[in-house]
Amino acid sequence: MTKIERLDAVLQGREPDRPPVSLWCHFGVQHMSGADYAKIALDYFHRYDFDFLKLMNDQYYPMPPGLEEIRTEKELGALTRLDPFRTDWKEQLRAVKIIAKELKKKAYFVDTVFDPWQTLARSICGESLPVLAKKTPRQIQRALNIVTDNLISYCMASLQSGANGIFLSVSAGKDQVDRRTFLDYIKPSVMKILMAVRSRAPMNVAHIHGKKIYASDVVDFPVPVLSWEDRIPGNPSLEEMKSRFPGVVMGGIDHNQVINRTRAFAKENAREGLRRGGKSRFILAGGCSIPSWAEPAALSAMVEAARAAGQTAP
Repeated sequence: MTKIERLDAVLQGREPDRPPVSLWCHFGVQHMSGADYAKIALDYFHRYDFDFLKLMNDQYYPMPPGLEEIRTEKELGALTRLDPFRTDWKEQLRAVKIIAKELKKKAYFVDTVFDPWQTLARSICGESLPVLAKKTPRQIQRALNIVTDNLISYCMASLQSGANGIFLSVSAGKDQVDRRTFLDYIKPSVMKILMAVRSRAPMNVAHIHGKKIYASDVVDFPVPVLSWEDRIPGNPSLEEMKSRFPGVVMGGIDHNQVINRTRAFAKENAREGLRRGGKSRFILAGGCSIPSWAEPAALSAMVEAARAAGQTAP
């Protein structure tokens, strides 16, 4: 099977020749041009011969002009609609176009987006977000609605530029937010984004970020692929989520056990993931991003384990 045929088989519920495999890490290239980032991402993809590319997005949501933080109700009002091509996101979109041209008819790639709550928490509101949510819930909801619409505009621009899906990172773990916050603020905006991109691409992914995830509250996400940290204590296993989610599960590799380990250990890490994931409705990957300083030979060993699974199939 080709890379695209392999992914299509999995997405359609058919058994592929072997599970597709990919890994990703943060390169820290937010200071670079889109063209430079595209080269790094493509070099990484080709070096390990992954089945698809998960394109990281290290660009930050633009701060309203004249502000260095948002910590008051008045400052929340400075958030407005944006044209993604008139922000730093234009460099990510430039990278998407270059990668789309390079991988056309060869492999799928998905572009990363952080949910609106995470987007506010990463830099715009930062440490002030929990306080604002308690003191000014209506204003926070308004802000989330604006950010959601801007993220949808970005997603549409990315898909129109050639991405084969959106990889939406969602804060939905007990260590990240309480369940009430997730249900009141995060899930509604996430559903709006996922519904907007639902019919626009074949490989949209919801990545459920955190420990002790709210599994029952995410299995209705309208995506073909669900990703989470399945190998950490307190999170559901691949097998458990397969019985609850109708689509494809992605994971199996313990990304916390990639560095300071031998190549043989890395290969067994992947083999264990393959055993847990099964032969269909499964993509082998890390539960989250791997350290950027991981040994190349260890990453290659995990890819080799996935290839060997196809060679040993009856």
